[in-house]
Amino acid sequence: MRKRNSYAFGLLFAFLACISAAADEKGFVDLFDGKSLDGWVQHGGKAKYTVQDGMIVGTAVPKTPNSFLCTKKQFGDFILELEFKVDPGLNSGVQIRSQVFDKPTKITYKTKDGKTQSKTIPAGRVHGYQVEIDPSPRAFSGGIYDEGRRGWLYPLGGDQHKKAREAFKQNDWNHFRIEARGDSIKTWINGVPAANLKDDLTPKGFIALQVHGVGNDPKKVGLQVRWRNIRIKELK
Repeated sequence: MRKRNSYAFGLLFAFLACISAAADEKGFVDLFDGKSLDGWVQHGGKAKYTVQDGMIVGTAVPKTPNSFLCTKKQFGDFILELEFKVDPGLNSGVQIRSQVFDKPTKITYKTKDGKTQSKTIPAGRVHGYQVEIDPSPRAFSGGIYDEGRRGWLYPLGGDQHKKAREAFKQNDWNHFRIEARGDSIKTWINGVPAANLKDDLTPKGFIALQVHGVGNDPKKVGLQVRWRNIRIKELK
């Protein structure tokens, strides 16, 4: 009898898991059609963005600042999933809830110690939450950096993030899952939990794919980062 109950419980668990997985899949839409850059616009630097074999390919060029390929649409609460592959030596990232202003704009925010601080964002400067893509030995892929504003919000140092750092696959495809709900931003890299941030500075903005500026370094000019299977589910 006990074996039968265990078997029945196992079947029920598998059935419920299938239902949960199917529910999670519902509502996702593609941000990239695999053929063109329709729905995207470039801001910042002049890195090259092309479409090749169902991928968006970003290529580093000399003497230009950080470049961003941005969605024309803005998103608030969502689940974002994508795959990326980056050349060693090239820093990159995925912007979420990010913005760009047409003219210099002053913003005000609270520091970690509760003090009020102000900063002027230059015209044309992409800024906002960035989920880091970091192929360096530091291995902070999945950490959260505040591009153009406050710097690191959730680095992945310490023993508690060792599994996340080890999850990154060099010279191979990696998977991000990013969940933004209210003041909560969580990330996973290849299924391993990474960042778990609480921050409410920006509730809504565009998604963007970054190619980091490389100056005039001949070893980095021409390096590439690739993205594919970019999809999002907006949350109510």
